[in-house]
Amino acid sequence: MAIETPIADPSGAPHQLTEALGTDYFSVRSRFTPKQWDTFMAVRRFVDHEVLPAASEAWDAAQMSWDVINKLPPLGIVGDDIAGNGCPGLDPLSCGLVAMELARGDGSLATFFAVQSGLAMKAIDMLGSDEQRARFLPGMARLETIGAFGLTEPDHGSDSVALETTARRDGDDWILDGAKRWIGNGSVAHRTVVWARNTDSGDVHGFVVDTTTPGYEASVIPRKGSMRSVWQADIRLDGVRVPESDRLPGAETFRDTGRVLATTRGTCAWIALGHATAGYDAALRYTLERTQFGKPLAALQIVQQRLVKMLAELTGMQLYCIQIAGLAEQGDISPTIAGLAKMNNTSKARWILSEARDLLGGNGILLDNHVMRHMADIESVHTFEGTETIQTLIVGREITGLSAFT
Repeated sequence: MAIETPIADPSGAPHQLTEALGTDYFSVRSRFTPKQWDTFMAVRRFVDHEVLPAASEAWDAAQMSWDVINKLPPLGIVGDDIAGNGCPGLDPLSCGLVAMELARGDGSLATFFAVQSGLAMKAIDMLGSDEQRARFLPGMARLETIGAFGLTEPDHGSDSVALETTARRDGDDWILDGAKRWIGNGSVAHRTVVWARNTDSGDVHGFVVDTTTPGYEASVIPRKGSMRSVWQADIRLDGVRVPESDRLPGAETFRDTGRVLATTRGTCAWIALGHATAGYDAALRYTLERTQFGKPLAALQIVQQRLVKMLAELTGMQLYCIQIAGLAEQGDISPTIAGLAKMNNTSKARWILSEARDLLGGNGILLDNHVMRHMADIESVHTFEGTETIQTLIVGREITGLSAFT
């Protein structure tokens, strides 16, 4: 939802192709409160001046941008809509705008933020005790404590309900054994929310695991072609001892796990919008500035047609996001609505970015022009927190009353 003209760089440095242009074609800005606008603009400036200049180098090197990450707490956004315990208590629209803007700059940064604020912290806030919230959340909001969310396993992705990691009671402790895979922040986290099956009851519980505990081992998954500057990990849990005081009391079944995921799935729709906005901005600016056959590419009819179609899809994505934010504000957003928004927006973003890449010609594959990075990163968003296929089947089950999967 890029709203206004680019923010001038006082240093006079060359602009980035993906700096924000005007894409508020349906005047969604009119819905913003002054506080929402201030949050939006603060993150926008941060993205244009801090994130974009560093993003491509970090992506190319597959290194996390700690210099940039450590500047997030002063923005007052870490913790999203969690209220109290040092968290900002943002409204749903502000949360979405933050996610969108971070993704417009760097999908890896947006993913790091989503794991920290939207999965790890949200699990503790929703399912933890008052004591656990007070103990963990303030440090996480300051990024003194990095969090991770350990659900997916080597053999269980879309069917995560069948997870095999076990939790066995031993006096006042629990013993965790198993493996997790694709765990964002898992190798750098101080605390990982690990989901494991009680060997006695068969129920799924959540545990806030200290990653320095003997038996917890995490290794970065190498050679990724997407989200290269945020690290996902393979985690081994070999007799990891966790005190009862670190078990989340509100996590009694897998339905509780699903409650956390339902709150974050809509965020994926906003993140996809951010990636798509970056692609559209880059394509528009490039075609206005690139001269071929004696005139700007944007003067060609076929280029204008493609830009308009991109804008049409982009504005549709915006309206999806605005509506799910409104529903969340009312407490009426369901997992299927969030899933439909995620499915739609990631699919549209993939198409917009492929068009942008093509409109930039050979220059479209250069990281310095950002589009190729976003085109690769949207593949991760399209997959995590439920693939397009799974989201389709979940919504299909609701509208037909028939389940096509177990």
